[in-house]
Amino acid sequence: MNVSLQGKDVVVTGATDGIGKVTARELARLGAKVTLIGRNAAKGDSVVRELRALTGKDDIHFVRGDLSSRKGAQHVADSLKERLKRLDVLVNNAGAMFHKRVVSEDGIEQTLALNHLGYFSLTTLLVDLLKAAGTARIVNVASAAHLGARLDLDDLQNAKRYSGWTAYGQSKLANIYFSYELARRLDGSGVSVNCLHPGFVASAFGNNNGGWLRFAIGLAKSVAAISQDNGAKTSVYLASAPEVEGVSGQYFDKCKAVKSSPVSYDEDIARKLWTASERLSGLTFK
Repeated sequence: MNVSLQGKDVVVTGATDGIGKVTARELARLGAKVTLIGRNAAKGDSVVRELRALTGKDDIHFVRGDLSSRKGAQHVADSLKERLKRLDVLVNNAGAMFHKRVVSEDGIEQTLALNHLGYFSLTTLLVDLLKAAGTARIVNVASAAHLGARLDLDDLQNAKRYSGWTAYGQSKLANIYFSYELARRLDGSGVSVNCLHPGFVASAFGNNNGGWLRFAIGLAKSVAAISQDNGAKTSVYLASAPEVEGVSGQYFDKCKAVKSSPVSYDEDIARKLWTASERLSGLTFK
């Protein structure tokens, strides 16, 4: 089936590498006007040139911003609002794992700040543009790493005891709570929300860590990882496929809706996480 996104405005975060870059490339090939979000301006400009050459599309742009900070998310949103009157697709993809506990410039544990609050903040800041499209899609890249994870609402930032892998799994569970709660809050607005597991992808994920963790992740990638092209397929599918038009509040794996973990359907926890997210981000969703 031929899919066209001609004339559609699309934003992809974490789009200068890995599955974010592939997602941006494929959506541009479908005709979308794509804006890439990333932290490194030189890399962003280089990727824009590369994707324009690969796709033959000139309407590919870059906005620099660190979504782990309030200031960075606001800058990205302001930059997009200067150029766009509507937003048809938002792909929240930026994320990382941190072996050691560090905090963002706002004093928030970095895994939570980037992987969850980055999604929450940018979506909150852009929701008016999404509603203006009439029919829009939000695609949140989560992970099967959420399986077995639980949130401690009294210690969301893992100040008492920190493990990089545990914090990562919790952040991916938070992505799912956020997706389901956002879908409920946007019901009837024309904006759909879905999340997904991309697979274990051979990408630069984990390379920000040193020592044994980088080695272990690299070894696992060499044995079991799928390609970046395969890892981006479900993101591209949810952003473009006609058959998921209007489908909302679902978790996908390999382009099919599947069940996420039992705890991820707890609406009470989702609402409490939402309240905490507004407090930590300084934003109120309207």
